[in-house]
Amino acid sequence: MKGVFVTGTDTNVGKSWVAAWAVRSWSAAYWKPVQSGTSEGWDAEIVRKIAPKAQIYASRHAFPEPLSPDQAAKRAGVRIKLSDFNLPDHDGPLVVEGAGGVLVPLNERALMVDLMKRLGLPVLLVARSGLGTINHTLTSLEVLRRRKLPAAGIIMVGEPSPENRAAIEHFGKTKVVAELPPLSELGLLCDYPPLDWTP
Repeated sequence: MKGVFVTGTDTNVGKSWVAAWAVRSWSAAYWKPVQSGTSEGWDAEIVRKIAPKAQIYASRHAFPEPLSPDQAAKRAGVRIKLSDFNLPDHDGPLVVEGAGGVLVPLNERALMVDLMKRLGLPVLLVARSGLGTINHTLTSLEVLRRRKLPAAGIIMVGEPSPENRAAIEHFGKTKVVAELPPLSELGLLCDYPPLDWTP
């Protein structure tokens, strides 16, 4: 296993918790290429909580404002370029966490999905379990397919919804590889069983 790129269907969907869980489960390293909102905390702090022994690579760009990367960069007087990013030289598995969802802008031309394409890792999609998730998840999967990016699997966060899971797997033709409790309970991942799946 080389690694996986973790993205979400929305902001605050549980992406960082899933990334941390994957890091711990696979004894992987962690890298967040772009971090915005450092004034409110770093996503790497969640990884340190869940997987304290993990190697964490520094973000290539980090901005204080809790905005989309392009807007946060503009506030900081910086322009993000795709050429800024290359995978860390790491021998073992690597978990890369995106910022926001697949169509979040990095600059006036490039989107997060373009960064995924550049890095070339299979994509692990984090989705809510509740109302609205079918549309958001299928839309994200469609974007990945149009860019010829492999969707390795989906992890759903929230109260279990067998109907939503079945619809996503049927229409999205992608397997839900795990389900996790609501966001308010994700701190329990410190004691949660490992993710029994690899891309």
